[in-house]
Amino acid sequence: MTLTRSAHGLLAIYPHITSRDRKILQLLDDHQVLTTDHITRLFFHSPRTCRHRLSELLGLGLLDRFRFARPGGGTDPYHWVLGHEGQRFQAAARGEAEPTARASSQHIARLSANPRLQHLLTVNEFFVRLAEHDRWHPAATLVRWWSEAAIKPFQTRILVRPDGHGLWTVGERTVGFWLEADTGSEPLTRVIAKLETYRKVPANGGPRYPVLFWLASSTREEHLHRLLRTEYADVLTATATHDTNPAEAVWLPGDGHDRVRLEQLPTFHGPPGADNPNYSNGVLVLGPKPAS
Repeated sequence: MTLTRSAHGLLAIYPHITSRDRKILQLLDDHQVLTTDHITRLFFHSPRTCRHRLSELLGLGLLDRFRFARPGGGTDPYHWVLGHEGQRFQAAARGEAEPTARASSQHIARLSANPRLQHLLTVNEFFVRLAEHDRWHPAATLVRWWSEAAIKPFQTRILVRPDGHGLWTVGERTVGFWLEADTGSEPLTRVIAKLETYRKVPANGGPRYPVLFWLASSTREEHLHRLLRTEYADVLTATATHDTNPAEAVWLPGDGHDRVRLEQLPTFHGPPGADNPNYSNGVLVLGPKPAS
């Protein structure tokens, strides 16, 4: 087999890539952007060690980074994305044509200028908190962390557009959920209107999972609950705020008065079908705990 110079360049990086590095690359491929703090909490014991390793991956071209100035002075933490070599590596892992250097640069520029960047980081923060809890609590497992894009292949009849989808297991119980992460920028009437589509999912062969509203403030949570009780009492919902740990007893069901843990929320994984991501060849597959 004859290798091109480009291929040789990528292969030369392989001896420097650890299994942990591959997990970081895969996570960034799936979820686009993570901060230094996110990556530290997911994979490292020391912030200093994390920063050192990320700098090495930056030097190899596997990662790239950007950050913004803060209005009052100083800068935000670094936001990490796949660099050109990282995008090439992940394309090879997927069996796809590798991007050009120009395409990689444009991809990074679009991410850094994305007006929904803060929303994306909020979504990822939610799942990082669950994954961090998973890391330190053997009984808990974040079985599934899917982005909006990962859900699309299972939507042949009903096009729900959650910010994320997850499966959370504690002990013998696995609960599925749809996530709606709120940054406080939309009117609550628009936020709650999304439930109209979720209402149709079980009727079309999909799972019946609670819709989790992760809200920017307790005031917005209080106002949202007033709407939930009057307009969408038939849809499974629960709310919590950004200043809480979603793995703890912080979820207030739409029809309840006491906060419960995520694994205590009702769930129905649904029947086999093309619109149900929980089945493979008619067999219920909720997924094992990833290797650490």
